[in-house]
Amino acid sequence: MARLAPEPLILSGGGWADYGLIDSGHGRKLERYGDYQFIRPDAQALWTPRLERWASHGEFVPGSDEDGGGRWQFARPVPQDGWPLAWNDLRFTAQCTPFRHLGFFPDMAPVWDWMGEQLAGRSDASSMNLFGYTGVGTLALSQYGSVTHVDASKKSVAQARANAALSGMEQRPVRWIVDDAAKFAAREVRRGRRYDGIILDPPKFGRGPEGEVWRLEEHLPGLVEDCARLLDNDSRFLFLTVYAVRMSALAIAGLLAEALAHLPGTIEFGDLAVREEGPDGRLLPTAIFARWRKD
Repeated sequence: MARLAPEPLILSGGGWADYGLIDSGHGRKLERYGDYQFIRPDAQALWTPRLERWASHGEFVPGSDEDGGGRWQFARPVPQDGWPLAWNDLRFTAQCTPFRHLGFFPDMAPVWDWMGEQLAGRSDASSMNLFGYTGVGTLALSQYGSVTHVDASKKSVAQARANAALSGMEQRPVRWIVDDAAKFAAREVRRGRRYDGIILDPPKFGRGPEGEVWRLEEHLPGLVEDCARLLDNDSRFLFLTVYAVRMSALAIAGLLAEALAHLPGTIEFGDLAVREEGPDGRLLPTAIFARWRKD
């Protein structure tokens, strides 16, 4: 039976050559994406910025409603079609999207590292990336074996395939699936499939390709239950991240503990965070997570 860790963790990452959190505060953050700098809103940056002035190429100005909206305002030219970035041997395109982010989530870098640690030495592992978005996590997993990448957005899957080509990894054993993640996972259960590792990064709200409605609080328990059925005693991990909801990491850890009670190992939970650049850089929390690993 999987053991629930008694204390929460902070899983944090710093910057790398093509990304850095320069400063944060007063509900905003200043980040570096390659040669470009951007300001984005972040409600958890409650403190005072350390820099007196922020210079940026653009800023995302949020809309008036809590659920989203807003627009980019540019002070200097930025490539509309995006520009290439790198993380380790992966190459992918960053772009200012209408959803305030830039086509990938840099706070996931320590998660990509952790998944690699769980599959170290493997070249035959079978993994699944649900809500896989533009595929950086999928490409990170693909060095350990086959990956099933699932996202409801044709545009996101097309960008993921483009990122694979940009990385020279288009021949890696990846299944690119445009589908509703919950429906796909349920079908995989009926097919009797199993995976060595699963990562899922569900949104608060979304729609599938056939108009299926996803509401996190309503549908996450069933999806986690199906994911648990796709793991066995030889599997290595499950990693769940949750953004922008009024929910505790302990709550989603309890969900995993119930669903994965039939497996050995450890369930850990806590906050994802990014550390500011420079000495004594502060940690800016970005999401909550819960994860299972085979000991």
